[in-house]
Amino acid sequence: MLRIRSLQSRKMGSIAAANKKPHAVFIPYPTQSHIKALLKLSKLLHHRGFHITFVNTEFNHRRFLKSQGPNSLDGLPDFRFEAIPDGLPLSEEDATQDIILLCQYIRKRSMVAPFLELLTKLNHRATTSNINPPVTCIVSDGLMLHSRTLMEKGIIPLKDEASLTNGFLETVIDWIPGFEGIRLKDFSSFIRTTNPNETLLDYSSTSTVGLEKASALILHTFDALESHVLKAVSSMYPHTYAIGPLQRLLDRVPENSSEKVGYHLWKEDTECLKWLDTKPPNSVLYVNFGSIAVTTPQQLVEFGMGLANSKQNFLWIIRPDLVTGESAILPAELAVETKERGKIASWCPQEQGFCLDWYRDDDYDTAVSLQVGFLLAKLN
Repeated sequence: MLRIRSLQSRKMGSIAAANKKPHAVFIPYPTQSHIKALLKLSKLLHHRGFHITFVNTEFNHRRFLKSQGPNSLDGLPDFRFEAIPDGLPLSEEDATQDIILLCQYIRKRSMVAPFLELLTKLNHRATTSNINPPVTCIVSDGLMLHSRTLMEKGIIPLKDEASLTNGFLETVIDWIPGFEGIRLKDFSSFIRTTNPNETLLDYSSTSTVGLEKASALILHTFDALESHVLKAVSSMYPHTYAIGPLQRLLDRVPENSSEKVGYHLWKEDTECLKWLDTKPPNSVLYVNFGSIAVTTPQQLVEFGMGLANSKQNFLWIIRPDLVTGESAILPAELAVETKERGKIASWCPQEQGFCLDWYRDDDYDTAVSLQVGFLLAKLN
């Protein structure tokens, strides 16, 4: 869910014609999937004539340069990248930041002052040079959740741990427009807490504050999939637009320098594509835990043995930071058992891979799977 905030236009005096473009400033929640979605949208708007400023945290900016190359964010004159501090202590460069700590610092508004300074700099630069036009809108992303109402109704946090197993999670929540019949267990797993001060619960309950001030909402979905949801959201926020699936739209855009900017904070292993070329169509299980989830060493081994016992071809993405506090080490017998039908990579060029015919199942991205028509299995 994306929020667009229009900014009042200012008198700029004499500005070159190229400086009269609408200027959208994008600021994503600073994790992989959020950055990726907004970067795709920014490329689409750039193709339609927008000047783009894409704002990363300094931490993620360094990660992009490390994974994509020192000149990867040079962009174009009208597609530029900026970086602001997030206020967090320094952490390992090739790992996702602590999500709990990140939410805490966002709640403290530690990035607000640097972001406002950046907007001031951009608008000042618009009056003194042709580097960029004045800022006309801000595009940010957030969570479209009803956790605050669930808390107000006393449904969450859970009274005790027994609620996890006594059937309470089967409770039907029948008062959310567009989601009639949804059960409590269908919500994100972070609501399953007995702690009223749980950081993720508190963050989600406050993340929609200010939605009423947004000029528009953009949802990464499409009418044929969720028409009832879109109708319900539009009744609350009239300027709601469904724009999914983003990758299908990007596939129609001629490639230029902005389109070559990668989406990933980890270096992509292109060797896995060569390995996939050796496999028959629709024969490979794609296993990816995403960019945030972590496992214990025991869980990793157990999952690996499950893949071995499946007797299927598989491509398994194991991030450098997937195992909590340790390196990912798998038993030697697992490698022997799966050497002809298994491939392990640190990160995969997903846009290239999913456009081909190898995947039979995956555990990564619902939108991409729907877009290309693959079966999807989710592990919660």
